[in-house]
This record gives sequence, C-alpha cells and structure tokens, in this order.
Amino acid sequence: MRLSLRFLLPLALVLAGLAYAVIPLVDTLTLKWFVRDLEIRSELIGRMVESPLVDILALESKPKLLSYFNRIIQDERLYAVGYCDRDGKLVYKTVTYPDSIPCDGLNTPKAGQTTLLRLPQGAVHVAAVGIEGNGRIWGRLLLVHDMSWIERRSSDTKWYLFYLFGVIGGVISLVTVLVAHLSWRGWIAGVRAMLRGEGLINLIGDPKPDADLHPVAQDLRALIHDLEADKRMRDESQLSWTPATLKTILHDHLAGDEVLIVSNREPYIHNWEDQQIEVQVPASGVVTALEPVMRACSGVWIAHGSGNADREVVDARGHVRVPPDDPEYEIRRIWMSPEEEAGYYYGFANEGLWPLCHLAHVRPVFRSSDWQHYKEINERFALAIIEEAKTDNPVVLVQDYHLALVPKLVRDHLPHATIITFWHIPWPNPERYAICPWYKEILEGLLGSSILGFHTRFHGSNFIETVDRSLETRIDRDSSTISYQGKLTAVNHYPISIAWPEQQRSLWLPVSECKTRIRTLNTLSHTHRVGVGVERLDYTKGILERFLAIERLLELQPEWIGRFSFIQIAAPSRSKIEEYQQLSRNVLASAERINARFGREGYQPIHVRIEHHEPREVSTYYRGADFCIVSSLHDGMNLVAKEFVAARDDEQGVLILSQFTGAATELPEALLVNPYNIDQCAAAMHLALTMPPVEQRARMRSMRGIVQEFNVYRWAGRMLMDAARMRQRARIVRQTGTRDVRTITGGQA
Repeated sequence: MRLSLRFLLPLALVLAGLAYAVIPLVDTLTLKWFVRDLEIRSELIGRMVESPLVDILALESKPKLLSYFNRIIQDERLYAVGYCDRDGKLVYKTVTYPDSIPCDGLNTPKAGQTTLLRLPQGAVHVAAVGIEGNGRIWGRLLLVHDMSWIERRSSDTKWYLFYLFGVIGGVISLVTVLVAHLSWRGWIAGVRAMLRGEGLINLIGDPKPDADLHPVAQDLRALIHDLEADKRMRDESQLSWTPATLKTILHDHLAGDEVLIVSNREPYIHNWEDQQIEVQVPASGVVTALEPVMRACSGVWIAHGSGNADREVVDARGHVRVPPDDPEYEIRRIWMSPEEEAGYYYGFANEGLWPLCHLAHVRPVFRSSDWQHYKEINERFALAIIEEAKTDNPVVLVQDYHLALVPKLVRDHLPHATIITFWHIPWPNPERYAICPWYKEILEGLLGSSILGFHTRFHGSNFIETVDRSLETRIDRDSSTISYQGKLTAVNHYPISIAWPEQQRSLWLPVSECKTRIRTLNTLSHTHRVGVGVERLDYTKGILERFLAIERLLELQPEWIGRFSFIQIAAPSRSKIEEYQQLSRNVLASAERINARFGREGYQPIHVRIEHHEPREVSTYYRGADFCIVSSLHDGMNLVAKEFVAARDDEQGVLILSQFTGAATELPEALLVNPYNIDQCAAAMHLALTMPPVEQRARMRSMRGIVQEFNVYRWAGRMLMDAARMRQRARIVRQTGTRDVRTITGGQA
C-alpha cells in the first residue's frame, strides 16, 4: 500500500498542477470564442434588420419601430436594442436598454466596433452597427447582448475539467491498486464489471486476454461517444436549420439509431390512371412536414396503403422505395378492409376525435363499433413498428390523432424505444375532452410516449390539465413532465412549419407569368384583382364564412364588382362522411348564390375548384394572387399560411389569417381576423386589395424571415435533439447501474 501511495501522491500533485494551469487558459479561450461568436451574430443581425429598419425609419412610426425592436430581442441572448441618430442622440430604445450606455459615451462603440462593458446587472457585449439606406446614413444600431450565459458556460466548463481530472485521477488510482493486488485476468474482469455498473464481482475465471479486451474497448468507446455527444450539443438558436443540419444532428446525436415514422397518411399514393399507375403526393400538412424529414434521415415510413394501385408496387413484405425518381427511403404499407377503414378512419378518428378537438360547433359521434376498429388498426400499426425495428431501442415518430394508442402498445414490447408522438390538431379543454367515452384509454396510449409534442404551449397545457383531472399521475409543471406507471412523458411544444423552398424556386414561374396564368385559366382580365384560398374541403377551414365576407365586401365596396374575384381551391376530403358531403353542397350553393347576386356576363365573384392540385399548381396561385386568406375556425397550426409566405419571393401579396390558428402566434404581421366576424373579414380583404406595395413588402419580409428560420428542419431537429438527450441519459443510467435506487436518489429510497 505504501508503494501505491508513493505513486499516487505525486500523480495527484501533477494532476492538480495541470488543472491549475489549464483551467484559466480554457476560461480565456472560451471567452474569446464566445465574444467572436457574438461579434458574428451582431453583424448578421445588423445586415438582416438594416433594410426593414430603414423602411420603418422613413415612416417615422415609433410604435412600429419599438414593436420591431421587441421582436428582435425575443432572442434570449439579445438583451436590448437602441438606436442613435446621426447627431448621437438616443431616439429609440427597448425597455431593457441600460441608461448607462449613452450614444456619446466614452466606452460606447462607434459604427462597426464592439466592446465589453461591466454594468451593475452584469457583463454585456455592445455592438454598434451603422444603418445606411436610400442614399443616406441614418445612424447607429446598438445591440446589447447578455454575457451572463457565457459566464455560466465558463463555470460549467471549469467544473467539467475539474471533474474530468478528478475522474482521471480516481481511475488511475484504482487501476494502480488493482494492478498491485489483483492478477492480470482479475483486473480485466474487475474493470469490465465496474464499467457495467456491476461492482467488483465475478473476478474468478480464466478467459483469454484478447477476448476480454474487446468488450472493454467497446464499453470505453461507448462512454467516450456519450461524453463527446454531450460536449457537441449546441444551442439550437446557433444553428442554421437545413437538410444538412438535420443530417448532422442525426449523424452526431443519433448515429446508428433507427428512425421510424408512423402515420395514417402515406407520402406517396399509387393510383390507376388510364391503365397506368400514377404517383400522387397528397395535400396533407403531415406529409408536407415529414417527407423532408424522412429524406434527411432515411429509414422506414409506416402508413396506410390507400391508393388503388398501392398493392401492385410493393414487395412481399409491403415495402416500396420512394420517391419514385430518386428513392431515399421505404414505405411499409398497412392494409385494412373497407369496413375497418370506415370504423377506424371515417368513424372514430374523423367523426369522433376530429370534431372533439376542433371548436367548430360540429357534434362528435362515438360508436362502440368504431372504437373497436380503431383499437384493432392501432394494434396493427404497432405490430408493424415492432416488426420493422431492428433493435430494441429505435426512435419512433408517431403522427397524429389516428394513432393515439400506438405509443403504449409499442412501449409494452420495446421498453427502451424512444417514442416521439406529435399531435397535429388542437387539444381541447378537459371538460370537452371528457365527452369521449374512452378518454382514459386514449390518455394512457399517449402517455406511452417518451416525448409528446403539440403545436402550441396552450395545447400542451390543456393536455396536462386533462391528464391531471383524469388519471393518477405525478406532474412536474415546471419541466412539463408526467410520470405515469413508472414512465416519464415530456410534454413539449414544437411549432410545425414547412421546408423553405430554396430548391423549388427554379421550378417556379415568374410572378408576372403566374398572374397572367391564373387569370387566363379563370377567364379574367390581366388587371383583375384576385384573392385565393387553398385547403382541404373541411368544415374547420371556415370556407362558408369567407364566402359571406366576400359577399359583404361587394355590398360595402361595390367598386370591386367586376374588378375582383376569389378563387377557392378545395381538395376533396373524407367524402364518405355526411358532414363533408353536406359541406361540399353548401359551399357550391353559397358560391352560386353570391355569383347570381353580383355576377354578370363574363364575370363571377367566386370560382370554386373542388379538385386535387399539384404543389406546382398551388404555388402558381400563391404567387399570382393579390392576397391569400386562411379563415380557419380552429386549427393546430395551418401550413397554408406559411406556404403562401414562402412562395412570395417578390415580397408582395397580403396574408389574411384567422386568429384561431397556431400560425397566428408566429405571423403577427399578417392581417389577423376573427373568421366569425364577417364585417372584419370584409374590411381585411378591402385593406389587402388597397395596401401600398411598401407596406406589403415590410409585412411580407418579416414573415418570410420567420418562416425561413423556423422551418420544418428546426421542428424536426428540436424533437430529435430532445430525443437524443433523453437517449443519452438512458444510456448513462444503464451503464452506471440502477440496481440500488439510493444511488440515483441521493440515498432516499
């Protein structure tokens, strides 16, 4: 033992000296790196806001400018913003802007400069950005970044190094003791036991050294991978979200992990057309959001095979490679009889859950036979997931209300799987949800999820409140986690979006040609003003209400008669349900009535197109219309609003958006309306038709920036990063051992 101490004491002193020398150096380097990062961020922010800021300054509108500043500082690191005119006077500032940083202060940076200041509330980074535009110099924009997070990161780094040196010293010390007191074979067995969290047991045996070294190496590589993955976890706000970013996340944080997507709707449908099999991309928000994700991560998409030619193109296991032109992943199709589809899809899902969750004043219908089919189909989907899983811990993304029972069914067979369930529609309040006779079974099914996502925090809060009233659970509202039957479910909000159409821009027609094309197709003059609506034919979309608003517009503003028409694109949906059949009849009847009242020879105020349109056709209408209206009575998000904004690279056009959509919280620059307020919607249409191009550009530019940054890759990446962190914690727990509860609860069993 004295020989061991002679070795250990100098080793401890050397490690302490190294730690004393390295930690300040790392602290200095970390500060330099973060300051450089803030300088880059400030430069980027300055370039992004310069043009819109010049436009607002030209308007001399203080409320608009302050509102714009407040949107800028929504970034948690950007603490305050101030604007100094050419005379060095601080004319505009946010509420958070420190009074101790005047425009003409000695320590205040000039345009293009940065500085670090120590204020009473803490350290800040101040960057000055010169504002130029319209042939003149306007002034300086002062961007104040909070440095407290850097200090926290630096402190975390210090502790990380401290613990690292401590662990190294402890490991080396332990190895020394083991080498001194155990045989070579016993040391190998002991190290393996410690790495597995089994303790110093089973030290007797005579395995071959080479055979034992391989498992040790594997365990060490796994631990190193976890440490590196934790170190590489970056703040998502630092990332530029693209397909490449998503692939990097999957490679770095989910390397080697399976990714399975499960939804009722398939991304590609094969149908017979004129004795040939045609491929159709359905008009679905779920498909729009997830298809780029599947392209980025590859894997298997499990879905209902609904096309009349779907069976002809799959292999013996129900698989088909897609996309047809450039296959990148597989679809595993699930089959169901017409009776099963009627009960599961049309019955329980869309006559029951859909109206239950949407406040559109349609009474939900619940039948025990539909519920039985719903359970059977959910079991079929769960079995397909289990069959497709090549490991016991895949990443499974379950989509929407059609598959609410799947998470628990999969969890029962694959307890180590990471199950991310996303609920694409709103979640109602507890009183309304309790209408469902099988509400407890649905809640239990969803609580099989590792992560349960909603579009908005409000919908997530509704779910937590519903669980709290319905089941015996433990809820941590601070972390939004629910503990049920020994399993934790994290309830988070992930606002869904679209893939920014950078690649598709080359396929788009010029805006001028789009305007000509849609007017020619609808026999309108080239100077005719056009509004457009695009959605599924659904009673939640407020189509009848917008027709009434058009009628009111023509009543109040008769100058638009003969000069304005509205084109309604409505993809047929759930046509086997009576409510949808009646809606189709009502939409056509309402359009005919208004056309009969205000129409004349060669002129119709409303054009209804109840048919499927390809994405390229839809983008043509987006780009050629003067405005797009989304008048949903209730919507989880609504991607049509974001698609319209993304399509307008000319920065013209006006978005009229229902306040009852999730998108309304992200796109406040749209004309927000209450779709039940017909006069308000009519006034919004008139405002859209008369809005000056400058105002259109300012509104559209802001919305396009939001949609581009908060795109579908960010939506998917956030969920996958959360899943990666969860999987990493689970691996560490398994590796360190969980047999004694007191070891992970601080001694309190």
